[in-house]
Formats: sequence, C-alpha cells, structure tokens
Amino acid sequence: MLSSRLFWKLFFVYALLSAVTAVSVVTILGGRLREIAFQQESRRLHDSAMTMVRLLDDSFDGPRHSDLTAAVAAIAEDNRSRITLIKDDGIVVEDSERDPTTMENHADRPEIVQARKFGSGTARRVSPTLGISMLYLAIRIGDESAPVDYVRLSVALDAVEAEIDFVQQLVVGTFVAVSVLALAPIFFILQRIIQPLTTLKTAANAIAAGDLQQVVRVDRHDELGSLAEAFNTMSHELSARMFELNQTSLELRESSQLLSTVFGSMVEGVIAVDNDENILFANEAARVLLDVGDRELIGRPVWECVRNETVRTVVRQAMSGLERSVECQLPRSGTIVEIEATPLAEDPCPGVVLVFHDVTELRRLENIRRDFASNVSHELKTPLTIIQTSAETLLDGAIDDPEFSRRFLERIEEQGGRLQELIEDLLQLARIESREQAFDVTSVPVRLVVESLVEELASLSESRKVLLQIESGHSDINVAADKRAFRTIIENLLSNGLKYTPEGGHVVISWTYDEAHAVISVRDTGVGISRENRKRIFERFFRVDRARTREIGGTGLGLSIVKHLAMTFDGEVSVESEVGKGSTFSLRIPLWPGSSTSTSEI
Repeated sequence: MLSSRLFWKLFFVYALLSAVTAVSVVTILGGRLREIAFQQESRRLHDSAMTMVRLLDDSFDGPRHSDLTAAVAAIAEDNRSRITLIKDDGIVVEDSERDPTTMENHADRPEIVQARKFGSGTARRVSPTLGISMLYLAIRIGDESAPVDYVRLSVALDAVEAEIDFVQQLVVGTFVAVSVLALAPIFFILQRIIQPLTTLKTAANAIAAGDLQQVVRVDRHDELGSLAEAFNTMSHELSARMFELNQTSLELRESSQLLSTVFGSMVEGVIAVDNDENILFANEAARVLLDVGDRELIGRPVWECVRNETVRTVVRQAMSGLERSVECQLPRSGTIVEIEATPLAEDPCPGVVLVFHDVTELRRLENIRRDFASNVSHELKTPLTIIQTSAETLLDGAIDDPEFSRRFLERIEEQGGRLQELIEDLLQLARIESREQAFDVTSVPVRLVVESLVEELASLSESRKVLLQIESGHSDINVAADKRAFRTIIENLLSNGLKYTPEGGHVVISWTYDEAHAVISVRDTGVGISRENRKRIFERFFRVDRARTREIGGTGLGLSIVKHLAMTFDGEVSVESEVGKGSTFSLRIPLWPGSSTSTSEI
C-alpha cells in the first residue's frame, strides 16, 4: 500500500493544503495585527502630541528655555516616546534624546511635509539618527496668521514587531501541531480506500496476463464493494465467453483466412450470385460501392441490393454462358461503375461473379477535360473576336477618325489585357496542379496580409460603392503557407466578394482559430449562390451568371486557384450561401506551429 502513487498523491495534497492554509492565516493575521498595532501606537502618539501642544504657550522664537527642555523630557519619559520640536523652516528647536544643535534640518521629513499640508502627518522608516525602525507623528501648531511650528513624536517599533512575531510563531506552531495530529486518521482513511483498489489492480493484471479465474474479495458495502462485485461478474462472464470463442475459433480462422487472402486487398467490388440470383458473397469494397451500410447482403437477390435493371440483365446473360461488360450508375451512391460479369465454369452454370470497377473519377475528369476545352475556347474566342472586329473597323476607315479610333484602340487594349490575365491564370493553375511551382512555406501573419490587401482594394470598393472592412477578435495569428500564395488566396476571395456585391452592400473579412487551424471567412451581401451551383463554384470557368460575370470582368479561374492553393498547404475552402442574401467563403488553413504572433513585413 505504501508503494501506491495514488495514496501518496492524496496524502501530499492534504499536507500541501494544510501548509497553504497555515501560511495564508499567518500572513493575513500577521498583517492585520501589524496594522492594529501601528494604529494603536499612532493614536497614543497623537494623544501625547496634543498634550504637548497644550503645554506650549509661546512660539519657539528666541533662546532655549530650561523649563521647555524639562517639559519635553518629562512627557517623553511618561509616554516612552521621543519628542522633537521643529520650526517651520525645519530647524530642530528641542529634542528629548539629542542636542538639537547637532541635528540636521527636518523640513523634508515626510511627516513634516504632510503636517505642513494637512495639519498632521505620519510615517514609518528607519531613523537616520538612531538607526532603528520608528513610527513618526507630526502636528502643526498655530494658524494661517501665526508662525507655524511642529511637534513631532516618534516611538521605536522593535517591541511591536517582536510581539507580532511571537503571535505568528504561536499560530504556526498550533497549525503544525493540528495538521500532524490530523495526519494519522487521514493515513488510516487513505489506507482503507487504496487497499481494495490495489487488490483490483492486481486481479486486472492477472486477467490481462491470461488468468481469467480471478475473484476479488472486498468486505465493504460502499462503492468500492460494488466495484469489486462488478469486477467478479465481469471476470466470470469473460471466462465463459472465452471458452465459447475457443470452440469456434478454428472455423472463424479458416473462413477469415480465405476471405482476407482472396478479397481483402482488392479495391474492386466483388459479388458472387447463385443460379437463383441470390448473393453468396460480397466483399467490403462492394458494400461501399452499393452504399448498403450495415445491412446483410448474403442470401438476398442481387437486383434488390443493386436496384438497377442493367445489372439484372447482365447477370441473366452471363448465366447463359456470355461474359458481359457494361457501365452504369448505382442509384444509392451515384457512383459510376463498370461491371464485368463472368459465369462460373460448370455446366449447368452454378452462378456468376460480378466485378465492379469504380470509374466515377475517370468520367468526372473526362467531363472536366471536355468542359475545360470548351470553356477555354469560348473565353479566348470572345476577346479575340472583339480585337479582330475592332481592328477590321479601324482598317475600314475608322482609324482616320480620332474619336472612333481611340475608342476601338482602347477596346483592343482592354481585351488584350483580359487575354493576358486569362493566360496568366491558366499558367498559374497548371503549375499549381502539376506541383511545378515551388512554395516557401513560412510563418505568415494573417492580420498584416489582410490589412495590406484591404488597403490595396480600397479604390475598387469605393468605385463599386461597397464597404470593405475587417472584423476579428483574434488579431495575431500566423499560418503555415507561402506568403505570396496566401496573399493570392485572400485577394481572390475579397475581389470575388466585391465583384458580386451590389452598391450599398458590404464585404467583411474575419478570422479565428482552433487547436491547429486558422479559419478565415469572407462574408458579403451579394447575389448569393443557389444550392445546385455551390458544388461547382470552384470549377474552372464556372459562372453562376455568365452575363453578369462578363459585365464585371474576371477570368472565372479565381476560385479554382483559391481551392488548389488551399489544398497545396493542407487547407480547404468551403462556401455557405443563400440566394439574394449573400455568401460566406471560409478558408481553413494550418497554423504555424508554436507561433501566434508575427512582426513580419508584408
């Protein structure tokens, strides 16, 4: 029991609490006693000073008088204090313990300064003449029209401090004695708690080592006794279950080895059906493709699980001895699969093996390639057509008209710039996707980047009459990214919000963070995005409203660049939107390890 870590933890916690309590009480009580003692001494000095004031009939101008010296000495002796009579200019006139002619000027003493200002003053310090801790009290004599002089009384504080130290030592000794006496019952109580736990730990280790016949005997009627009973019940049940498992382990091992060897590493879905079209076997990949969850497939008709007439037709044709391959879309998951149906080599045919190849990504990439080629040709054709038309118009004679020639040349320049921007975005996107572009991942301060971009986009927001502002409660967080690429991400999100927000709206950027990621949100009050378009908003050249997009400009590649750059830095971007109310784009990107502030320059 004495080797129990829990026992000593609880024991030392109690000891620590006792020590903290003793120190706290001594500190508070000692401070309070010290203040009370000082207050009492101050009141006593004040009473003595007032007595001295009443005995003084004249001012201190003129020679010293022996009767004044005697009065000062008598009052000082009766009150066990030191009395000093001081002129307004700080010269000491009389002192009960020293020759005043040998004493320095007292005009700058704190108690004299307070008395000059408020009529009385007190101070505690080490006396420069006696070298001991003293309490001083000074009282001003006279009024505004009369010469102002002071009576100062002081008393040594060593006796007060000694008395306070004695009380503190007495309190400490009492607490130590009480705490030591209380350790004995605490020791016994902890022993009663830890001993059953130690017994349970020993039994649990024995079960972990394979000895299931464990019974814990704890003669108690509290929670520890209930825990021991529950442990014994668990041990008994575990022993019975292990016996049953041992009886069936051989069959399970053979079946498991067969299935894992043949189908465990296959990514293709495999389903075997008998000649009644009932499923005999289905591997895990098939269950995932069919999206059947935890439902049992064995013994059920294949057409009931797949729910596709094409599959049923292929199975029947394969039953007749024909190998078939067909492509179809599974209804539940929406996955596009290529199904190969092979009849089993017996006569008559006992069944068919169906192999499902997931070609969804392949078909998606083919569609993207076709759409990309179509969109690129369309995006290039539009500015080229405008350039060609403008050039033909100029050649047809418009070049001789300064007004028209300038207008058409401006259109040529505008469309040329659009072509240049489109080509640069395409090249950047291609470099990002092919990972040819090298990125220098460093600690990038979010606030500095955002403030710099908001300042740069101020003219655009003013021209569109849209309010662009920053809203964040977490000022200093750094992300792990390439500085230029991170600026590109934020710039594209802000530009997108400004382009699709009508006049009088606003675009707000804010950021926060969790344990490992920064979350940067760009919220606008723009046109919004419908539910069916949200899945495609990050595709190349995809536009919700093509007519509006051409009107406000842009290449249609900004959000696609944002998506791929975010993925490059192990981040992700998402969107929430409602038509007519605006959109919120959220960038989730890793924080820089061990850093939350930055002083970098942008």
